[in-house]
Amino acid sequence: MFSNLSNRLLVFSIFIIGLPSILGCSTNPSVSQENASALVEATIPKGMVLIPSGSFPMGGKSEQAYADEFPVHKVTVSSFYMDATEVTNAEFAEFVNATGYLTIAEKDIDWEELKSQVPAGTPKPPDSVLMAGSLVFKPTDGPVSLEDYSQWWHWTTGANWRQPEGPGSSIEDRMNHPVVHISWEDANTYAKWAGKRLPTEAEWEWASSGGNAENIYPWGNEPIEKATNKANFWQGFFPYQNNNLDGFFGTAPVKSYEPNQFSLYDMAGNVWEWCQDRYNISTYEQYEEKGIVSDPKGSEEYYDPLEPLSPKHVIRGGSFLCNDSYCSGYRVTRRMSSSKDSGFNHTGFRCVKDHE
Repeated sequence: MFSNLSNRLLVFSIFIIGLPSILGCSTNPSVSQENASALVEATIPKGMVLIPSGSFPMGGKSEQAYADEFPVHKVTVSSFYMDATEVTNAEFAEFVNATGYLTIAEKDIDWEELKSQVPAGTPKPPDSVLMAGSLVFKPTDGPVSLEDYSQWWHWTTGANWRQPEGPGSSIEDRMNHPVVHISWEDANTYAKWAGKRLPTEAEWEWASSGGNAENIYPWGNEPIEKATNKANFWQGFFPYQNNNLDGFFGTAPVKSYEPNQFSLYDMAGNVWEWCQDRYNISTYEQYEEKGIVSDPKGSEEYYDPLEPLSPKHVIRGGSFLCNDSYCSGYRVTRRMSSSKDSGFNHTGFRCVKDHE
C-alpha cells in the first residue's frame, strides 16, 4: 500500500519492572527511595524513556483489526529505552550537519536497482521520473475510490525532508515537528549514528499500549470520534475534507498532545514510524505454536502478497492522514508496511536503545 517503488511507477503508470538492581538490591539501607529514583533517572539517556519489561497478548483486539493482526499470541519483551518523541527536524539536521548524509529522497533513482522490484518487462520510465523526489499528499476535490491511492499521492521532484511539500516549502518554522520523507535505510543510518536502533514491532506495540493490554489506542479506549484532542489524525471525509478538529492539517509539533502511560508522545497519529522488522503478512502465524515468544525480531522473510517483489518493513502508529474510513492506523495493534527505500511526507521514526 505504501511502496515507494510501486508509487513511483504509478506516476507514469506507570509501573516499573526490571530496573537496575539499585532499586531492590541496595546494600545501603540509608539510600532513600527518592535518591534511588534520582539515580535511575540519571542513567536514562537524554530524551528517552525507560520502558519496563512485560508480557502481553500481541495482535488484534477490536472489530477493526485486519487479518495480519492475527492470531493473537503471547509475547514477552525485555526492558528498553525509547525516544519520548518522534525524531524532529532539528535532531535530524544535527545528524546531517555532522555527517553530510543524503537521504534516499535526495538521490536520483537507480533504474537498475528499481527494475528488480517490479514485474519483468516493465519499461524504463522517463528520466524526469527518475529524478530525486518523494511522494507528497494532496487532498482531492471530492470523494474518490479509496482503493486508488494515486488520487492523493503525487510524485514530487525535489520533495525531501528539507522541503516536505516540494520546492518552495521549508522546515524553517517546523524544527520541532517530526522529520518526514525518511526511508527505512535513512532511519537506520540515523539510529546507528545516535548509538541507538529502530524498535522491534513487539517493542513498539508494548510501548504504545502503555502497559495496558486492553488499550485499543495509546490513550485508552475512548472512541476516536471523541478523541480529537488525543492525537493528530484526519477528522472528516478522507481524502478531501479535513475538519482540523485536532488543530493541524499536516504534522504537529511533537508533544502537542498528552503522552501515554509510559510518557511517550505521538504513539498515535502525526507520522508513521519505522520498525526494524521485515513485513510478512503471516508473521503472527509463525508464532502461533511457540507458546510465549521472548523478544521477537519478526519474520526472516519479506512477504506482501499485493507487492511480492518489494522488500517491505513494518511501520506503526498512523499519521495525520489516518481516518477510520481509510486505515485506522492510530490503533495500538495496527500493522502497516512500506518498501524499505520509501519516503512520504507522513513517514518518520523514533529510536530505542537496549537497557543493559
